Amino acid sequence: MTTGLAAQRVLRDVEVVARAGLDLETFLSEALESLSRALPYVGACVGTVDPATHLLTGTYKFGDLRGRDELDHEWGLLEYGQADTTSFRDLARAEDPAVAVSAVRRDEPEATRRVQEFMTPYYGYSDELRVIARDRQQVWAGLALFRDPTGGDFDADDVALARALSPALSAGIRGGLLARTADETLRGTAGPAVIVIGPDGHVKQYSHGAAERVADLLGTITTPEADGMISSLVGASRRFAQGLVDLPPRARVRSRSGMWHVLHASPMCGPDGAVGDVVVTIDEARPPEIVPLVVSAFGLTPRERDVTQLVLRGMDTKEIGTSLHLSSWTVQDHLKAVFDKAGVRSRRELIARIYFDQYVPRMRTEASEAWG
Repeated sequence: MTTGLAAQRVLRDVEVVARAGLDLETFLSEALESLSRALPYVGACVGTVDPATHLLTGTYKFGDLRGRDELDHEWGLLEYGQADTTSFRDLARAEDPAVAVSAVRRDEPEATRRVQEFMTPYYGYSDELRVIARDRQQVWAGLALFRDPTGGDFDADDVALARALSPALSAGIRGGLLARTADETLRGTAGPAVIVIGPDGHVKQYSHGAAERVADLLGTITTPEADGMISSLVGASRRFAQGLVDLPPRARVRSRSGMWHVLHASPMCGPDGAVGDVVVTIDEARPPEIVPLVVSAFGLTPRERDVTQLVLRGMDTKEIGTSLHLSSWTVQDHLKAVFDKAGVRSRRELIARIYFDQYVPRMRTEASEAWG
């Protein structure tokens, strides 16, 4: 049970580190360490998601889950390939961002197959608490905490603390995504990389450069089918092929080097009607794909987003005021707030922050090489 005083301390601590400008892994480590003092767990996993599609873009593990990646593929297919009211995608659309699986299991036994058929037999966990990191109606990640039978089930107070942490977790995660600029570039990988995954979930073929792209996304050169991010796309694409979702899966992902990529998954069928293969495409993201995500990550109000969009069109203060029916003073106030949230001091720096974090380092490198 989480005590009121302990919960208040954890909430305050996580809110502080969420505003500290930490990179994503550091923020999550500090937030989870603080959380463990009031809400004990044996293992934890954070899955970052694309706020537009709620598809997985990365995973971070803590406690006795750290370093245990051998079953990520199966988890990704299970999480995104079947219906589950406690899945991250379903919770992202639910009014309540937090849930304890033990409470759902009493009312909906079939809705918790993930724990009963996967987490318990393979990891020994008996209960799972999930919370969506959401603020301003945008979801940036899902957090799962696990207990074994010695720790008992998560109770209503534990769920209440997780629910209260949702906005602070969201702020720290979206800030962490932008805490660094792209400091490396991938060579020899111009154009999209393509991976063909068969019905058995294993890679059948991949294009030149795919291994380098996967290594940059995951941090190591590994088989793509072993990763939860890739398998979640495969699972979601198979649900799309069955007509259970309206759009093919797509996610914008920031790699270890700081580059933004767009991942697509498309189910394939042959002339004879055979189905089962899935094509995963990894391509460098273009500015129109990145800009909405970066602007959202700044945590701007709707009016601040309106002002930012007009700044990106090259409008001056007077033109922005006329377009939005605001005084010049009000526009300047909004701009100051935008600059503070984006960590810049001028319109020029704001535009560079939004558009060129991905491209300026490479342009400098290429220019330096061109001039010898």
